[in-house]
Amino acid sequence: MFELADHAVLAIVAGGSIFVGVLLFLWVGRKLGQRAIRLYGSASPNVSSLEAAVFALLGLLIAFTFSGALQRFDTRRTQVVEEANAIGTAWLRIDALPAQAQPKLRETFKAYVDARIATYRALPDVDAARNALELSRRLQADIWQQTAAATRLPGARPDAAILTLPALNAMFDITTTRLAATQIHPPRIVYLLLIALAMVTAALAGYQTAGERNYDWIHKLAFAGIISLTVYVILDIEYPRLGLVRIDAIDQLIIDVRAGMK
Repeated sequence: MFELADHAVLAIVAGGSIFVGVLLFLWVGRKLGQRAIRLYGSASPNVSSLEAAVFALLGLLIAFTFSGALQRFDTRRTQVVEEANAIGTAWLRIDALPAQAQPKLRETFKAYVDARIATYRALPDVDAARNALELSRRLQADIWQQTAAATRLPGARPDAAILTLPALNAMFDITTTRLAATQIHPPRIVYLLLIALAMVTAALAGYQTAGERNYDWIHKLAFAGIISLTVYVILDIEYPRLGLVRIDAIDQLIIDVRAGMK
């Protein structure tokens, strides 16, 4: 479920490594350029066009990964709204069941919603989140059994099953959808390519500075910082709840639904 439990640490390490790597490749590129000047009298005149093409490719890849991460981020928030609506609808449909079956079912229902809230509130404690998820799955089976039995009780409305069971099914389905959303990410090769391109652009940028007598560290540090920070933010948006970027505020919708269960 939450295979990147220590994502926050990994993202920080990745960002720091990229920062150091960019500075290193800037230095390596500068040394290669200086060597070319010593051997050939000047650096290759075609590097500028090559540098522009690689920088354009890096910018395009950053734009796509950033845009995709934001899209999936918004999708996850929308799914919380869908689950809150599904829970509210299913709770109201309990009124269609015989009165004697409602008290126990409502208590089980409340416990289920509490488990759903706890599943995501527990993050980044993955073990606690996994335990809450397993509890919610057991409560799903219990709620379904109680509801199905209640629809067959004497005096039950003829349309009780039609009203309640589809509502429960929708409520249970969205949990699977939200779980799947935590596992839908770009292939790792995309991030590896992004990092590799960052290093290549750093080397080319360093190569272009070979003819400069003084090494401008301020610009180099700014360049490394921007690249590493951008990659870190992309990773943090891609895996919300596990880092600094979180969607906990939207969970208030489900909490409000739970508060309305009297």
